Amino acid sequence: MSLQLFELFKGFRLMDLLDIAIVAFVSYKAIQLIQGTRAVQLLKGLVVLVVSTKLSEWLGLYTINWILRNAMTVGVIALLVVFQPELRRALEQLGRGRFFSTPLLGLGEVEMNKVIDYIASAAEELSKEKTGALIVMEKQTGLNEYIETGVKIEGFVSAELLINIFVPNTPLHDGAVVIRNDRIMAAGCYLPLTENPNLSKELGTRHRAALGVTEESDAVAIVVSEETGVISVAEDGKLSRYLDIKTLKNMLKDIYEIKDKKPSLWYWRKDNA
Repeated sequence: MSLQLFELFKGFRLMDLLDIAIVAFVSYKAIQLIQGTRAVQLLKGLVVLVVSTKLSEWLGLYTINWILRNAMTVGVIALLVVFQPELRRALEQLGRGRFFSTPLLGLGEVEMNKVIDYIASAAEELSKEKTGALIVMEKQTGLNEYIETGVKIEGFVSAELLINIFVPNTPLHDGAVVIRNDRIMAAGCYLPLTENPNLSKELGTRHRAALGVTEESDAVAIVVSEETGVISVAEDGKLSRYLDIKTLKNMLKDIYEIKDKKPSLWYWRKDNA
C-alpha cells in the first residue's frame, strides 16, 4: 500500500502541491465571499444545469442535451452580467484587504428568541408613537448589496438602539435597518421597491420596499406605519398587516422555527401582493 502511495505522489513536485493549496484556499475564500449574497442560489441553479447536461448525455437525450449545452454557452456571458455586483464587491474587498475576513456564524434558538423579543419591543414602542420603521431580518440569502447602501453599525440588537435609529427627522430615519443574526449591520439602507401593480394604494414606500426585498430574497421585513402605527410583516412577497405584539412574536418564531414557545391561536390579515 505504501509503495502504491509513493508511486502516486512520486510525480508531484513541491510547486505542484503549493499550486493546489493556493487554488484551494482562494476557492474557499471566494465561497465565503459569495455566502452573504444571492449568488449562492444562482450557483445552486448552475450546478443543477451542469448535472442535468451530463445526465442527459448519459441517458442519450440528444435534443435536451443540445439545448442544455447551448444554454451553458450563452450562460457564460449571462453569468458575467448576473454576478456583476458580486464581482465588483470582490474586487473592492480585495483592494481594501478584506478578502480574508470571516463571515458571522448563525444563532441558536435562545439567542434568536432574544433578538425577536428586542424587535417586538421596539415595534411596540414605535407603533405607540406612530413612528415609521422598516426592519429587515436576513436569513439564508445574503443582503450585503443592500447593507452597503446604508451606514454601517454592526452593533448588537437592542430595543433601545432600534427605537433611536428611527427617531423622526434624524439621518437614518427614512431608510431600512438590516439585521444579521444578533447584529444590526447597517441603517439607512435602500431596498428595491415591489413592482406589483395590484398592491393597495394605501401602502407607502416602506411597505413597498418590504415587499420588494422579500420578493428578491428569503428575508423577513417588519414595518411600522408612520400614518397609523400599524405593524406589518412581509415574507415571500406577501404582507401580513394589523399585527399585535403577541402575534408578531409568534409569527417570527414560526418563521425561524423556534420550538421553545407555548402554542397559541392567532390570526392576521394577509394581503397577497
